[in-house]
Amino acid sequence: MPPLFDPRLGDIEDDASSPKRRSLFAIAGSLLAEISLPKLLAAWLLLIVVPGVLLGLAPLVASGWVALLSRKIITPLDGIWPLFLIVLVIALGWFGWRPLFRIAERGFWSLNSLVVQPGYALCREGLRHLVEHMLMRDADAESRARLRATTAAGAGIVLCGLGIWIVMLAWPSSRWVGGVADLTSPHRLIVPALANTVVVLGSYLAVSALAWGIADAVMAQPRDLPAFDEMPEKGRIWRVAHLSDLHVVGERFGFRIESGRSGPRGNDRLEQILEELAKIHSQEPLDHVLITGDMTDAGRSAEWAEFFAALAQYPELEARTLVLPGNHDVNVVDRANPARLDLPTSPGLRLRQIRALSAIAAVQGEKVHVVDSAMGRIGQTLSATLAPHAMSIADFANSGALRHSSVLSRIWTDVFPMVLPPDDEDGLGVILLNSNAETHFSFTNALGFMSAEQASDLAAVTRQFPHAHWIVALHHHIVEYPEPVTDFSKRIGTALINGTWFVRQIQPLASRIVAMHGHRHMDWVGECGGVRIISAPSAVMASTGNNTVHFYVHRFGRGMAGRLSLLKPERVELPGMKT
Repeated sequence: MPPLFDPRLGDIEDDASSPKRRSLFAIAGSLLAEISLPKLLAAWLLLIVVPGVLLGLAPLVASGWVALLSRKIITPLDGIWPLFLIVLVIALGWFGWRPLFRIAERGFWSLNSLVVQPGYALCREGLRHLVEHMLMRDADAESRARLRATTAAGAGIVLCGLGIWIVMLAWPSSRWVGGVADLTSPHRLIVPALANTVVVLGSYLAVSALAWGIADAVMAQPRDLPAFDEMPEKGRIWRVAHLSDLHVVGERFGFRIESGRSGPRGNDRLEQILEELAKIHSQEPLDHVLITGDMTDAGRSAEWAEFFAALAQYPELEARTLVLPGNHDVNVVDRANPARLDLPTSPGLRLRQIRALSAIAAVQGEKVHVVDSAMGRIGQTLSATLAPHAMSIADFANSGALRHSSVLSRIWTDVFPMVLPPDDEDGLGVILLNSNAETHFSFTNALGFMSAEQASDLAAVTRQFPHAHWIVALHHHIVEYPEPVTDFSKRIGTALINGTWFVRQIQPLASRIVAMHGHRHMDWVGECGGVRIISAPSAVMASTGNNTVHFYVHRFGRGMAGRLSLLKPERVELPGMKT
């Protein structure tokens, strides 16, 4: 007797986390029903409360040290014991202020990335979403740009006022000078420490939000690219196949998290893409195959194994492939349950990161270099950089031991950006960035954040090769596209939180670079402040039913005055296939 329904077509369980099949309200309802409140409380404690207390304690402990030192100095020096205490206090102050400063600094930037910058981005994009639906339905491109600038300034003003109000509320409970008694009874400092943190962050929010809002308002707004460049009369043309968001699954008939049964099952579409790329490459060689993240659907070992198995069938393509991590590769805690979260001390996030790092090293370890930040130039290859840590990585993968976690965290941070240097002084290089925010919650896994360290390293590399051209590759979209967005979650839940800041960092390089990303599963070619931006469609996720899908082979050339020419791309269409 045949089955009552075809198990290859899936069932309701495959749609558990799919916004294509279920509304966000339904998913949120499931989340509230399934979430572990003790784990959520512990996560808030470790990620927000503890950094806040440490930040607020810094001025109290520092002033307490000064008070204790002053008391010992003015006490009559009867014998050697008081002198010893003076030396001890000075030593504690001298060696202690540096760790204290680092703790306060880490706490500040942790809270900034968790609370302040997302708050500004939420307010800015919320105002833009509201204005678009009320005033911009029939507006032309120029009017849209003006309204987007106005909403950025409005968000800055609103949050500046909110920051001042928060400071006024917290100020009466704050205290900035500690005494000797405080050092012996530190529990008395918890309330003023928290109030201090609120005052510091509220003041920072008021000043920075106003500055960000004005800066975003006066900078050029994103626009569709008016035209591609003309083919140069002479000089080299680089051909780069741009793929993104392959979302490889680990089961033959598996469905993706986002699309559920609305999308393809299994990995047949990926095999079709690679087969078509191999034909293209045999007819006219490709320089690079760039995959801008989300190679896997949830960063599982079986998914990486399927990705490698597919790529290994095409060694010519594999030799030209460059990859970078997407949010699905490192930030999805549980593909079936968005209510699951990782505690900062749990090995889950670190394990997904080292899986991704191991896969990245296997694809391009001998091709790309990491940046020596101290020297301000590219350093060793990725393989050479990871070699001393191979044993620790393997041990952690086998045991999940906490003792390796902090070391591996630094490794993960330090290997980005990865750089494929240009083959000559005015050639084309590739800079691969990690734009994933460290989230511990499946429901917030899509957020992006660009660190100042990566932006600094990017600037150092481009200074090292002053005549070279660059592809700056990342997963998240740098700016919101100028087209209206129907779902607010797509505007804020997936954004690069500090994207406009990053645009300003790379604007001086605008003539020599092009930024390429994925994440949104749609194609768009535009520019913002002179920076040209290319978004890759997903030739996998868009495949619902028997749809035709596509990707692009982009072409770049040397233009006049050292400019990187962006030529009209080749659109590659793939016929539909049964799912």
